[in-house]
Amino acid sequence: MDGLFHRQWTETEHWFLAGAVLVAWVLLGLFLARILLHRLTRWASRSANKTDDHLVAALALPLRVLVLLSGALVAAHFSPLDADGRADLSQWLKVALLLLGVFLIDGLLQGLLKDLEKKQAEIRHSHVMFSALLHLAVWGIGLLMVLEALGISITPLLASLGVGSLAVALALQPVLANLFSGFYLLMDKPLRPGDFIRLETGEEGHVESVGWRTTRVRMLSNILVVVPNAKLTENRLHNYDLPDQECAVLVEVGVAYDSDLKRVEKVTTEVAREAQKTVEGAVAGFDPFIRYHTFADSSINFTVILRSKTFVDNYLLKHEFIKALHERFRKEKITIPFPQRTIEWRGGVGPGPI
Repeated sequence: MDGLFHRQWTETEHWFLAGAVLVAWVLLGLFLARILLHRLTRWASRSANKTDDHLVAALALPLRVLVLLSGALVAAHFSPLDADGRADLSQWLKVALLLLGVFLIDGLLQGLLKDLEKKQAEIRHSHVMFSALLHLAVWGIGLLMVLEALGISITPLLASLGVGSLAVALALQPVLANLFSGFYLLMDKPLRPGDFIRLETGEEGHVESVGWRTTRVRMLSNILVVVPNAKLTENRLHNYDLPDQECAVLVEVGVAYDSDLKRVEKVTTEVAREAQKTVEGAVAGFDPFIRYHTFADSSINFTVILRSKTFVDNYLLKHEFIKALHERFRKEKITIPFPQRTIEWRGGVGPGPI
C-alpha cells in the first residue's frame, strides 16, 4: 500500500490530473464570476454615472476568459511540462492577458462613444467613422504591445510605418484633406445635419449628413449635392439655422413720389401684422415695421421687415404678404409706379417724332 502512494506517476496520469484541475477550476471560477458580475451589474444600475455600466458590460467576456487562462496556468503545475514548456505557456498567457486588456478598453470606449452619440447628433450620423477609428487606434496600440511582449522589437516596424505613412499621406493628400476637414466640421459644428445652408457657389438646401470625405446637401428641388469636406472649410457658407432658426424676412417695395408716406407706412404695417398672425411659419409675436431708404428713379423705396420661424418659411410669408399688400394698395389708391425716367433736352432743339 505504501508503495502505491510513493510510486512515480505516469505522464498520462499527470495529464489526467491537470485536466481534472482545469475543469474544476473553470467550473468554480465561472460560478464565482457569474456572482461577481451580477453584483457589479446591480451596483452599476444604482449609479447615475453610465461609465460603470459600460465597464461592467465590457468586463463580462474578459472575466470568463480570464478564469480559463488562470485555470490553464494552475493546471500547468500538475502537468508533465518541463521548465521550458511552462515558460512558453506563461509567455502566451501574458499575451492573452494583454489582448483581454485591449478588448476590455475597446469595449469601454465603444460604450462611451454610444453615450456621446445620444447627446450629439453630428457624431451619431458619423458613427461608423468614429467607431472604426477608435477600433484602429486601440487595437493598433494593443498589437504593438503584444509584439513587444513576444520579444519582437517594434522600433524597425515603427520606422517603417513612419516612412510608409509619409508616402501614403503624400499619395492620398486630397483624401486626407477631406477626412480632416470632416473632423473639423464635426468638432467645430459650423453646420449640423438638418441645417439649411447656402454654399458659396449658390446651391442651398438641408444638410443630410457629414461623412468621411463628403457632406451631402439636399436642395429644395430634391436634388442631392455632394460637396467635398475640404471645399466647405475653405469657402464661405451661410447657415440659416445658426445661432437660431428664426430669421428676418426683407421685402422691397416702392411707391409713387406723390404718395402720403405716413399713410403708406400705416397701411403696409397693418398688412404685415396680419400676415405675421395668419401665415403658417411666421413668428406670430413679432411686430413688423418698415424703413424708407432710397429716392429711386421712379419711386420712393422702402423695406418691410417681417420674421419667419425658419428660412424655408420665408417663401410662403413673402408670397402671402405681397398678394395682400398689392390688393390693399389697390383699395387705398396707393400707386406702385412703373419704371420711368424724365429726359431734359437742352440747346433749343427737341427730338424728332418717336
